[in-house]
Amino acid sequence: MKSKKGNLTKPGRAYGYLAPTLVLLIVFLVIPICMVVSYSFYDNAVVVKENTFVGLANYVEIFKDSEFWGAVKHTIIFVLVSVVAHICLGMGFALMLDSKYFKTRTKTIFRVIYILPWIFTASVIALLWRLILQPGGIADFIFQWLPGIDKTFSWLGEQSISLAVICFVNIWCGYPFYMISILAGLQGISADLYESAALDGATAVKSFIHVTVPQLRPILISIAMLDVIWTIQSFNVIWMLTGGGPLNSTETLSIYIYKLAFNSSQYGLASTVATFVLVICVILAIFYVRLQRKASE
Repeated sequence: MKSKKGNLTKPGRAYGYLAPTLVLLIVFLVIPICMVVSYSFYDNAVVVKENTFVGLANYVEIFKDSEFWGAVKHTIIFVLVSVVAHICLGMGFALMLDSKYFKTRTKTIFRVIYILPWIFTASVIALLWRLILQPGGIADFIFQWLPGIDKTFSWLGEQSISLAVICFVNIWCGYPFYMISILAGLQGISADLYESAALDGATAVKSFIHVTVPQLRPILISIAMLDVIWTIQSFNVIWMLTGGGPLNSTETLSIYIYKLAFNSSQYGLASTVATFVLVICVILAIFYVRLQRKASE
């Protein structure tokens, strides 16, 4: 619809500006997601030209697979440990950097040091920690005084501790995001609130519990939900460090999907698990959007 001057009306121009982005989203996001969901209802998807529609048979097969539930268990542990540790470490470092007991130059130096894990790529992080954790590496040299650990201890090859090691590496490379977000929130809290709490006789601990935490609650909830979504989909570091081993002890859902698709060529089953993960992430995303709307009201 055109105006008298021959130009598009405001709604028309708005959709025109959005058109390139919408086209890219449809081509690179909507269509691939629809294809993956559709593959979950077919047998021999991608492998053969004519697929067989099997309905929910792939979902039944996946839910009967003990390896799938092992991957679910590892993913839940990996996500919970990582998110809780990110909150604790991020809060601790943010409080330290927001403290008045350190000079500005000292805070700047520590900010640079603490932010380093966030700027490294996954390949650099994996290579760095493989060198540290290899038998006879730096980790063995530091912890050789502990019982049961010698100079050739395999940190990534021991089934009993490999998942804990992977969680530690993920915590190390992810906490700076929490630290920056919480530090920004701390700097936005009015000093009058702490002065009022001090006049009421509140100690530093009570001020933290009754002033700091309530003021940071919207930020903490938002970044926690984002971190859950990101950690569920975490793949690169785990794959480059252990590949899901040893004996599937570090196999998460993302690793399980990759193995089904590219090691076993079972794209239908892989699409089924991917759809399962997609549903979980969509549910979390809906809660995140709702929380953001409530916070903005």
